[in-house]
Amino acid sequence: MSGCASDESELEHAQLVADVFARACDSRGVLEHITGRWGTLALAALSEGPFRFNALRRKVDGVSEKMLAQTLQALERDGFVHREAEPTIPPRVEYSLTPAGEAVAAKLLDLIEFVESRLPEVGEARARYDEAKAARAV
Repeated sequence: MSGCASDESELEHAQLVADVFARACDSRGVLEHITGRWGTLALAALSEGPFRFNALRRKVDGVSEKMLAQTLQALERDGFVHREAEPTIPPRVEYSLTPAGEAVAAKLLDLIEFVESRLPEVGEARARYDEAKAARAV
C-alpha cells in the first residue's frame, strides 16, 4: 500500500497513516470497493454465509454477472472476501467473508438497518424538498 501523506514532510509517516481525504491515498479505493452499491450489497449478503456465484447474484438482485465478478475480485484483492475453487468439472466456486470482511460487513449491516428503519422519514423529507423546490420554480 502506498503512503497517504499530503506533503513531503509527512512522507516519513505515510506508510503508517492512512488519510482517506488525501487524493493519492489507497484508502480511497478500498473505501470505494466497500461502499459502492455492489460492494456493500455483496458484503452484506455474504454475512449470511458462503455463497456460490449464481446464488449470490440472485441474492443481490439487479447486479450483472460482470459487475458482481469485478466487485468480488476487488473485495478479494482487498482481503475482505475469500474465493474457494474446488477442482471439479465444472469447477465449484464459493465465496465467503474473511475476518476483515466479517468486521466491515457488521458495520455495513448497521448502516443498512439504519437506512431501512429511517425510510419513512426519508420519504417525508423528500416530499418536503420536492414541494419547496416546485414552489420556488413558480
